[in-house]
Amino acid sequence: MAKTYVKFEVSNEVAAKTYEALQMARQASPIRKGANEVTKSIERGLASFVVIAGDVEPEEVVMHLPQLCEQKKISFTYVPSKLELGKAIGMTVPCAAVAVENPGNAANAIKEIISRVTGLSSASSAQAQSSREQPPKEKKQQKPRAPKAQKSEEKTAEEQPAVTQKEQ
Repeated sequence: MAKTYVKFEVSNEVAAKTYEALQMARQASPIRKGANEVTKSIERGLASFVVIAGDVEPEEVVMHLPQLCEQKKISFTYVPSKLELGKAIGMTVPCAAVAVENPGNAANAIKEIISRVTGLSSASSAQAQSSREQPPKEKKQQKPRAPKAQKSEEKTAEEQPAVTQKEQ
């Protein structure tokens, strides 16, 4: 029975390539392991690729990760086994989720996995990733300024002493 958080099925071939890519990525730099660390990495915008195990119990542990990845426009995929996911990243215990922050030598393998999962060509997935890395610059709205002549008149009016009535 498929879990409710699994949005799409992944073939065994893609899962095997994902495990291989994770082994290459862990040699380049440390990767985030576990649902809590992965969540932090996604929220901070550091994650470039997220892998979620498909057999996590209870489901609520990783249920939020696919929606969070979609909001932050971070690519993600699933693998069938948390035990195999743990082995792929060099752990002896199961792992529910993994976030790759710096893919290093695994960058091409991860792009290929993303293109297979999303159905996009590798060129368009690379283009989507580069647009994510460089957000569009927003123009700042300028506040209307008062002319300089008015400012000087305001100062002279404030600088003049107030006239008081004579006491009787």
